Amino acid sequence: MNSTQTTANPLGYEKIGKLLTSYAIPSIIALIINSLYNMVDQIFIGQGVGFLGNGATNIIAPVATITIAIAALFGDGLAAFFSLSLGKGEGDKAAKGLGTSIVFGSFFGIIWTVLAFLQPLCLIFGATENILPYALDYGRIIVLGFTFQIVGNTINSAIRTGISLF
Repeated sequence: MNSTQTTANPLGYEKIGKLLTSYAIPSIIALIINSLYNMVDQIFIGQGVGFLGNGATNIIAPVATITIAIAALFGDGLAAFFSLSLGKGEGDKAAKGLGTSIVFGSFFGIIWTVLAFLQPLCLIFGATENILPYALDYGRIIVLGFTFQIVGNTINSAIRTGISLF
């Protein structure tokens, strides 16, 4: 390995099997931990609030999934732009893209937080008369993190895409 390879992105010279292993194993571990967190969370909610609390979290889950999709939109879009810009040797353009994505992600996150019409969405997603108050209470707390989730995913994509190049 020559000196240019030690500073270059490993995606350009490492074997695919090694790259797949080095990137897949941490992702799998993160997914398992996230799943365990969700299961334990549901156990605590069921024990503390009861089945209506579990129902409320399931009503809000699609709203959170929409937020994750929006976060992926900004994050994956940035990752593609970032990769293309860095591949062309345009680091300044990549940095401007990162800043633009963070600003627009923040702006959109704030708008989504303010405009998340929880009651109509809860009814669309199947809230009953008994579950609706719990879903609204839970949803009002969850929406406070939407902006942070979108911005965090955007920054995470930038880190995953270009950390080895800076």
